[in-house]
Amino acid sequence: MSLTSIVRNAFLFRQKELEKHETGGRELQENVLRHLLKYAVNTEYGIRNKFSDIRSYEDYAKNVPVNTYEELKGDIDRMRRGERDVLWRGQVRWYAKSSGTTNDKSKFIPVSKDGLGRIHYAGGTDAVAMYLRNNPASRMFDGKGLILGGSHAPNYNISGSLVGDLSAILIENINPLANLVRVPDKKTALISDFEEKREKIARLTLTKNITNLSGVPSWMMSVLTRVMELSGKEHLEEVWPNLEVFFHGGVAFTPYRSQYERLITSPNMHYMETYNASEGFFGLQNDPADAAMLLMLDYDVFYEFMELGGETGGHTIVPLWGVEPGKNYALLISTSCGLWRYMIGDTIRFTSTNPYKFVISGRTKHFINAFGEELIVDNAEQGLKYACEQTGAEVLEYTAAPVFMDANAKCRHQWLIEFATHPASVETFAQLLDTKLQEINSDYEAKRHKNITLQPLEIITARPGLFNDWMKQRGKLGGQHKVPRLSNSREHIEQLIAMNG
Repeated sequence: MSLTSIVRNAFLFRQKELEKHETGGRELQENVLRHLLKYAVNTEYGIRNKFSDIRSYEDYAKNVPVNTYEELKGDIDRMRRGERDVLWRGQVRWYAKSSGTTNDKSKFIPVSKDGLGRIHYAGGTDAVAMYLRNNPASRMFDGKGLILGGSHAPNYNISGSLVGDLSAILIENINPLANLVRVPDKKTALISDFEEKREKIARLTLTKNITNLSGVPSWMMSVLTRVMELSGKEHLEEVWPNLEVFFHGGVAFTPYRSQYERLITSPNMHYMETYNASEGFFGLQNDPADAAMLLMLDYDVFYEFMELGGETGGHTIVPLWGVEPGKNYALLISTSCGLWRYMIGDTIRFTSTNPYKFVISGRTKHFINAFGEELIVDNAEQGLKYACEQTGAEVLEYTAAPVFMDANAKCRHQWLIEFATHPASVETFAQLLDTKLQEINSDYEAKRHKNITLQPLEIITARPGLFNDWMKQRGKLGGQHKVPRLSNSREHIEQLIAMNG
């Protein structure tokens, strides 16, 4: 009898519980809201916003304001310095470092003990439960899982308090029993230098029976490329013949799918998307034939949805039971990590409300997050301003998009810039821009480290009038129409490059 057939039984109860997502969404979410309010009623935030008086969702929406990171930053910083019962009960010792905002290089998202277990680990457990349900012949626990994570560091020298990548927090706190079925060891997994980590993981796993992978597609591809170099093999199943699934998340998988399918040609290989972020674990692809994900409704996450635009241009906010398929909504969350009506910046579109299934449709602002770098427009503007100041150049128009990894796992950002005053050296301008972006965005800096994930950015000089010609062709010249500055898609930049001849 295989180990997987024994372990499978441990997931049967949860698989049955998940059926409640089909018809009981509202009840599940109302239970979550009551639970969160109960445990935060005596926190500073709960007292300030009269949690004790809240009896319904309508009361909650009336009492509690919508928040971005800036609104909660002061309270979070006090928590990082050791204060208790501020946004969530007790002392929160873990903080997931995420890309910054307009005012800061990094955000520090609190990860409470409650949130760790009832959000993040709950999501990982359900991913396995769903996969085993969909794949009764699986033998994933008969080998090892390669889990790729980040690193962490001390937080303000507070004893026992750390700040770092969410993946590092999860690895640091993982049940010791999980180490029996995962690689690498914790010491290797938490190495901060990715080049060193990649080399050690590749050599360590080369002779292991790897059955499953978990991580961000861009980072994982970099590791797998090194495994192939060391093995001298053509396909990954020649190294790991029992590999059967990749649990992926963090960035869109679409640009990487063809690369993985070239690398792994086994018909037994599966892919399962997860929607996990520093702020929480929100969705799972429960049907391999459907790209949409199931919204996870019984974790410590209460959802609200802000309709974007609409006929009146307003921003109506509705709970789960008020959403409609086909509309784009900005996602607001309230969690047991102390985030209250928090706008995380993602937009989603429901494909179904029975059950509640969705796709990630974008961000509330233009951005590039093809490799986990989360580059926002404000970063771009600051970087260009600095490069112009240093070179005497003037930028008239610009747009930027990712160049996705080629067969050699090389990728970069490509900038198309129309200069009003050209720099003496476009190469120097590019270096200055790249350096400034690393200085003001910690996620971009991490991806650019030693050129492992991101190569130096590329600048293409646009001919005079290119952007005006393109906007005119699209019927969007003048008025309030704007050139999209940053995009995860290459649609716009390819059109512009084609007209740049």
